[in-house]
Amino acid sequence: MAKTIQSIRGVHDVLPEQSIHWQYVESIFRDLMSDYGYKEIRMPILESTDLFIRSIGEVTDIVEKEMYTFTDRNGSKLTLRPEGTAGCVRAGIQHGLLYNQQQRLWYCGPMFRRERPQKGRYRQFHQFGVETFGMAGPDIDAELIALTARLWERLNLKEITLELNSIGNTTSRENYKESLVEYFNQHRELLDEDSQRRLTSNPMRILDSKNPSMQEMIGQAPNILDYLDEESSAHFEQLKALLDAMQIHYVINPRLVRGLDYYSNTVFEWTTTQLGSQGTVCGGGRYDKLVEHLGSRETPACGFGLGIERLLGLLEAQDVQPPQKAPHFYFIMRGEKAQIAGMQLTESLRDTVDGVKIICNCGGGSFKAQMKRADKSHAAYALILADTEVDSAHISIKPLQSRDEQKLIPQAELKEYIESLNLV
Repeated sequence: MAKTIQSIRGVHDVLPEQSIHWQYVESIFRDLMSDYGYKEIRMPILESTDLFIRSIGEVTDIVEKEMYTFTDRNGSKLTLRPEGTAGCVRAGIQHGLLYNQQQRLWYCGPMFRRERPQKGRYRQFHQFGVETFGMAGPDIDAELIALTARLWERLNLKEITLELNSIGNTTSRENYKESLVEYFNQHRELLDEDSQRRLTSNPMRILDSKNPSMQEMIGQAPNILDYLDEESSAHFEQLKALLDAMQIHYVINPRLVRGLDYYSNTVFEWTTTQLGSQGTVCGGGRYDKLVEHLGSRETPACGFGLGIERLLGLLEAQDVQPPQKAPHFYFIMRGEKAQIAGMQLTESLRDTVDGVKIICNCGGGSFKAQMKRADKSHAAYALILADTEVDSAHISIKPLQSRDEQKLIPQAELKEYIESLNLV
């Protein structure tokens, strides 16, 4: 026997019993986006490698170590998207959606990074993304944060902390980087290899290091909030005032810089202590220079990304269960005439009773076997049709979730009887 083929390490199947949880989260997210007036955009999974080098940053871990990149037959370098913002900006520029316009966009789909697989961190993972364009003030920053806070509320999730920071504009960051480099050079012997390399290329990324031996030293590094220019400081203060007015609690974290080079001013993360080391559930912020950097006119922008697998892990940790969507009926058919008449009757019911959910028994089986399938389906009722009932134009209805009596009614009255049950 040939050896069976397994899924790739870090890439997972979503099985039927798991998909109900995915559908639950996706439906709540879609409804929330509609409530706030956001429109869906769908971008390709494959993009030019240069898009991510120019947007994410050449000296980030994603570009240096994690991207799935290959050369196409014509010599083009292509990459499986590691995140969604760059592709969304590329699509906006290409199709004329951004200049002198306001856009509120969202997307959902798989992303790819070659990381060491562990719980909450996979090589193929799925992400909700939200991107906004054309709004420069802190009001849109606040709206995005309020939107995510409402998402936790609709999902009945607790104990998620909002961490907030501002990394200022380009001038603020350049001044801050000079102080950081000076500070880290004074403690160079404590820096690991990655941090020493970043000292000359991107010193702010050292603040994001998870190396436990460096945390005390990083904790005493200069505070970026002390280096904000007047405009960036005013933006941050207004954002905090808006969040206070909406009663959204936050914690200021001056070490929060996010992992991508395109951020500016506001950055935020929603974190939890219930997922071990993978505690960031959602993260985002402003990226006002990215549109210009990718070849269009300067356009203010703000957004966030939300990992679906981590969100599902948090739902599991807090034992939040989606509502069950069991079928209303399981149709048991006994005999050849019953099979023909039953499937015809089922399609007629689907035509005339809006929203009715019926599973037809297929593949034959004894009455006992069909009843077992009906019980396993968690349907509210079994519809039972035998050849003799076809001849008499009747049908039996048996409650499966209560001890009520089974009833035999004329088929002509079935639609009216189903509607009287108020199942739909």
